[in-house]
Amino acid sequence: MYITEDIKYIGVNDRQIDLFEGQYIVPEGMAYNSYIIIDEKTAVMDSVDANFTQEWLDKIAAELGGRKLDYLVVQHMEPDHSASIFDFTKAYPEAKIVASSKAFAMMKNFFGTDFAEKQVVVNEGSKLSLGRHELSFITAPMVHWPEVIMTYDSTDKILFSADAFGKFGALDAEEDWACEARRYYIGIVGKYGSQVQAVLRKAAKLDIETICPLHGPVLSENLGYYINLYDIWSSYRPEEEGIVIAYTSIYGNTKKAVMQLAEKLEEKGCKVVLNDLARCDWAEAVEDAFRYSKLVLATTTYNADIFPFMRQFIDHLTERSYQNRTVAFIENGTWAPVATKIMKGMFEKSKDLTFAENTVKIMSALNEESSAQLAALAEELAGGAAEQTEEAPKGESRRFECSVCGYIYEGEELPEDFVCPICQLGAEVFEEIE
Repeated sequence: MYITEDIKYIGVNDRQIDLFEGQYIVPEGMAYNSYIIIDEKTAVMDSVDANFTQEWLDKIAAELGGRKLDYLVVQHMEPDHSASIFDFTKAYPEAKIVASSKAFAMMKNFFGTDFAEKQVVVNEGSKLSLGRHELSFITAPMVHWPEVIMTYDSTDKILFSADAFGKFGALDAEEDWACEARRYYIGIVGKYGSQVQAVLRKAAKLDIETICPLHGPVLSENLGYYINLYDIWSSYRPEEEGIVIAYTSIYGNTKKAVMQLAEKLEEKGCKVVLNDLARCDWAEAVEDAFRYSKLVLATTTYNADIFPFMRQFIDHLTERSYQNRTVAFIENGTWAPVATKIMKGMFEKSKDLTFAENTVKIMSALNEESSAQLAALAEELAGGAAEQTEEAPKGESRRFECSVCGYIYEGEELPEDFVCPICQLGAEVFEEIE
């Protein structure tokens, strides 16, 4: 597959995999993307998963047609992109490896060697000329590992974007890009929204006509659509107005309440998405919570706590910096309901959440009182009682960016003794950003 006259796709499709990263269901498989640039000098962009090493090496050889291979550019060291590096060095012993210093340290961990004699260390602004093509490198720490670099080819105006703009699914999967890209982004990159925002600011200065990610299709049309979605996702803004109801139900009574609420909301013209947390794909449930503007959590008190699936779900939200949403609660308990208190407490450190004024307490089964509470909650969520909401407590958050590597620190103040976790430099290299 040609990307441009000089750049070809040499990646692979994985239709054997069932769980990506051991946890994400991928019914349409995965693509591990790699690219080759044929110029006065030749360069391969990233390697592939170990299960496809030989297929990848065969593709390289076919494209080279006997020519010398000069460089392997390693943008990301996660094994689905780096596992074939060692075999590559055996097949092309004269080729240099281009990567960040942190990537070479990781190679030592993975392969027992950092390929010292082959190293070309690059950092922000470094350039590599292949002849007609000049590559420049962009550091992208924590998008979503600390060693990540992206590469810009100014000749063909291509951004090789590492894992950014990737999606689940093999390249021959016929499916909507946004759905699987959203699930991929939120699950894997979602915690690092500030870092993605920093890279988007860098990318805004480039003239980009094509984006070549490490997963999913090459993007060459309507780039504003994809970049806008990444801006929304990484700034934690709702993508659409809608209400997600995530629930667990043991004997069906909580489910009855959820269905009654959903019916009332739909009667008011609201978009409603239901997720039974004991049965659904949790990654899709998390995706829904980030996609829409409002979230209702409904569960039982269980062992003086909340039902395990609900606890796991909220953990997935908070560890991905869930914010800028309205959250409402429905609890069920026969003798000592504490679910709402516990669920609300799990969001204690979350920013910019609004808790609904109306909560629903079910004592075993719906009755006249709890049904009235459901009606009041439906009215509030539909917009009739917006003025009654209470904001979750939050401090005044500020953002400080490392001027060396781009790491973003968020907090009320930057501690004087703070050390950047990426470049190990102190607070003096940080600048406050809007």
